[in-house]
Amino acid sequence: MTRDLLDRLRDAIERHCVKPSTNTLLPGLLLFRADAPTTPMDLVYEPRFCVIVQGSKQVMLCDQTFDYDASKYMVTAVDLPVTSHITRASADEPYLALCLTLDPVQIADVLLEMQHGQGGESLHCSRCMVVSDLTRHILDPVTRLVGLLDEPGDMAFLRDSIVRELLYRLLQGPQGGVLRQIATVGSNLSHLNRAIAWIRTHYAQAFDIAEVARLAAMSPSSFHRHFRAATMMSPLQYRTRLRLQEARRQLMSGGVDAAEAGFAVGYDSPSQFSREYRRMFGSPPARDAQRIRAENAIGVRDLAMAE
Repeated sequence: MTRDLLDRLRDAIERHCVKPSTNTLLPGLLLFRADAPTTPMDLVYEPRFCVIVQGSKQVMLCDQTFDYDASKYMVTAVDLPVTSHITRASADEPYLALCLTLDPVQIADVLLEMQHGQGGESLHCSRCMVVSDLTRHILDPVTRLVGLLDEPGDMAFLRDSIVRELLYRLLQGPQGGVLRQIATVGSNLSHLNRAIAWIRTHYAQAFDIAEVARLAAMSPSSFHRHFRAATMMSPLQYRTRLRLQEARRQLMSGGVDAAEAGFAVGYDSPSQFSREYRRMFGSPPARDAQRIRAENAIGVRDLAMAE
């Protein structure tokens, strides 16, 4: 039964993840734990497969909200700036989850064995963050993969075969089309990934859409259309979110003021920075950072009192 697999997976993650996040000995596999709900956090999701084993989480991408728990799994196919927070967790029933990095080379190898040629696959971009029902066919290899942490001597021999089985199941499932595009040379998504990687590196710079479109081997209009289909935002909106997320991180660290943070991420106008920051986060930069630092201080104090 699926419940038996979830119980085994939950027990394994509890044993091997005692911190908020744990990089395991299995390449690309991360484990997560939280004993209480969290405040919204801004981060960039890279291409990966994620399963919640206990608790629940909400992820916001632009104006889209994704809620998922132990009945669902999530696949992200490109780098996406999101806001997420854990919505259900407690000391007795902590939030427990795992993420596996999606490797285009591994996916391509599985596709070759499945005898799927590139010619039969759609090259059009589809939405690159999707939540689907978690089935036993997917949960079974996930449970065996995490179980290898209890048998480190078996990792070198069994890890690749289990990951291949998992990728096969994902390719056979409702998100198979997105995974195919990750690994298919010549797909619009593979071209978009080059442009997205460039924007992530150069987000603080002004850039011409036509030049970035050339990185994706597209015309500006085609690039804009495919970019929005994949990320649910325009290229400039994507850059703005990266800028504001980084500015917020710098403000929370307390080392810079609002004007310095805005300038560091590419804003020449403090008023434009403040206006766009408030539109995204609901408060002016300095006030927002002060509020978050105060909330974090309360959390640390409450944890110390509990200990």
